[in-house]
Amino acid sequence: MFGFWKTWKALEARGIMGINRRNADYVLKYNKRSLYPIVDDKIITKERAIAAGIHVPELYGVISTEKEIDNLDDIIGERNDFVIKPAQGAGGDGIIVVADRFEGRYRTVSGKILAHEELEHHISSILTGLYSLGGHRDRALIEYRVIPDQIFKSISYEGVPDIRIIVLMGYPVMAMLRLPTRQSGGKANLHQGAIGVGVDLATGETLRGTWLNNIITKHPDTTNAVDGVQLPYWDGFMKLAAGCYELCGLGYIGVDMVLDQEKGPLILELNARPGLNIQIANDCGLTLRTHAVEARLEELKARGITETVKERVEFVQEMFGHIPAVEG
Repeated sequence: MFGFWKTWKALEARGIMGINRRNADYVLKYNKRSLYPIVDDKIITKERAIAAGIHVPELYGVISTEKEIDNLDDIIGERNDFVIKPAQGAGGDGIIVVADRFEGRYRTVSGKILAHEELEHHISSILTGLYSLGGHRDRALIEYRVIPDQIFKSISYEGVPDIRIIVLMGYPVMAMLRLPTRQSGGKANLHQGAIGVGVDLATGETLRGTWLNNIITKHPDTTNAVDGVQLPYWDGFMKLAAGCYELCGLGYIGVDMVLDQEKGPLILELNARPGLNIQIANDCGLTLRTHAVEARLEELKARGITETVKERVEFVQEMFGHIPAVEG
């Protein structure tokens, strides 16, 4: 018991945030419960983002009732690829990614062949709340399938890599690239076996990786190095994430984004209870950074100043970047 206490005190000294601190000091403090539907329902998030001029994957259609499942043919039309997902799903569960058609059927990104009736049955399961938060009745989205930028081809297995940035009161505090693996079934979900790679806030260059809570330097499937990769449009990603504070009104969020090879940076979803594995990927505790942002907010409040998105991004890049941000 003493050994555990000693270990925990050492982690606290490094600023490692535990789930109790995250919930009490950040989620409960900064996130009004009444605003949760904005981030828990992907349709509402998408509508808010579009209204704010923020790019998201195009929504082809929404199915809300069993009767509306009959509209699936019209929603899909002649498209060969699309995504079906629950509006209130979590952790990537309940998502089907169709990559092509084959002999009147549908081929998923993993190569599985599905009949039209199987898609309808899956949507019916979504509507019953099988994949939703709390098991509540849900809606199904049919939307654009993101095609990952070519930069990820050598360090990702199937699926779509995404970028998670944790934002406190509009200030990005930590970033991570999540890479699908064979073990994760092509999903960018760390709990299912995806890789988490830390990202330098100042430059957008990847740091080291963590896989199943072990430190790694190479992708287990491609064997290519996951560190030292320069992510394109990095300042754009940072500003997108910072601007999500104004978008949803929640003070402590995880912003999940993707880089499409044609459409560039897109916001996938927002999370009011972002996980803590991002600290392992960055070899850094969240608390040290959140305290620095809170001190900044107190200082600005005393001076009657509110910073813009650009100023907030510049502050965290200078404060937390491993390499100083390049001016100009």
